[in-house]
Amino acid sequence: MTTLPEIANILRTRLREQGHTQAQLRESAGISQRTLTNVFSGEQDFKVSTLLALADRLGLELLLVPKGAAAAVEAGAVAKPKVPTRIEMARRRWSEEP
Repeated sequence: MTTLPEIANILRTRLREQGHTQAQLRESAGISQRTLTNVFSGEQDFKVSTLLALADRLGLELLLVPKGAAAAVEAGAVAKPKVPTRIEMARRRWSEEP
């Protein structure tokens, strides 16, 4: 994430996934309605402390990584296990049978 609109989108999506309201988030983060509206608009700059409070209440962690490593730390990226699962092993056996 490199832009305010991208950050806003992540925060809005997470709020929706958790099923909470903006009012609940505002109250728990201790910010005003105007501040939350500005953050969610993706058009207004805001304090890092505001971002930290919102991320914390939404179960997110703010992480700074070198740019070269950012692609490996995509939101929601899950590494494929190195050892095949039982289901994968069964599928292989099934597909190999004559």
